[in-house]
Amino acid sequence: YGMQELAHVFGGKVAPGLKREYGKATVSRIPGCDSPLFAGLPEEFMMWMSHGDKLHEVPKGFKRVAGTSNADFVAIENLESKMWGLQFHPEVTHSPLGRNVLKNFVVEIAKAKQDWVMTDYANEFIEEVRAKVGPTGNVIGAVSGGVDSTVAAVLMTRAIGDRFHAVLVDNGCLRKDEATKVLKRMRDDCGVNLRCVDAKDRFLGLLKGVTDPEKKRKIIGGTFIDIFQEEAKKIEAESGKCDYLLQGTLYPDVIESISYKGPSATIKTHHNVGGLPATMKLKLIEP
Repeated sequence: YGMQELAHVFGGKVAPGLKREYGKATVSRIPGCDSPLFAGLPEEFMMWMSHGDKLHEVPKGFKRVAGTSNADFVAIENLESKMWGLQFHPEVTHSPLGRNVLKNFVVEIAKAKQDWVMTDYANEFIEEVRAKVGPTGNVIGAVSGGVDSTVAAVLMTRAIGDRFHAVLVDNGCLRKDEATKVLKRMRDDCGVNLRCVDAKDRFLGLLKGVTDPEKKRKIIGGTFIDIFQEEAKKIEAESGKCDYLLQGTLYPDVIESISYKGPSATIKTHHNVGGLPATMKLKLIEP
């Protein structure tokens, strides 16, 4: 928890509480509390708790701004260094006024502007793709039917039309009729230039006898890329040179697949991140 980390780093005290706290809890502001984080909120409000350890002593430079019947320090602040810590979860739907707290921090304290819309990101990506790929370039992309690759494929189609060649790989591990449903949804409903590669026997043959989950992910990832390179050659023969591989990669996939700027452990390798071989000849585009 962030507040407990702040306390640990700046000299506070974190220790187990007498009892765990999970569920709704009434948060009470201390008398005279004028914290900008709670601007516009009542003296008492409901928030969602989930913790066993709790703060027993406020770190140097911080002050207590709110507590509950079970924990004296559920909100602390250091106005000079502009740091705030919360024991509760303002981001969940079970915290009715959590959005108010988050808005106070993002808009009023951090001064973030509210002049953006999600379509701006889509339009920026589309323009970036057109500039990078050019008027004649081709892109190959993996489509699984999931949110990541579907969004990426639709955006790419809007950017360059049928010069984007989506590939659905049936690896033998899909759910019943999933390949058929994805083909209908993506090709018929979304207008994506999509082909399906039946590679069930190839994947299952390579996975036979392998029990280690990480080895399985590496095999799957490497085989995916091999197939993409093979399909790229076919596309080049049909439509011209293909230099780019589109992947819809969530940022958490990247964090889980690599140790990023520090001693964090590799949680698991995702087929579209950690399994990429050094011999891969396609350049990546990742929205």
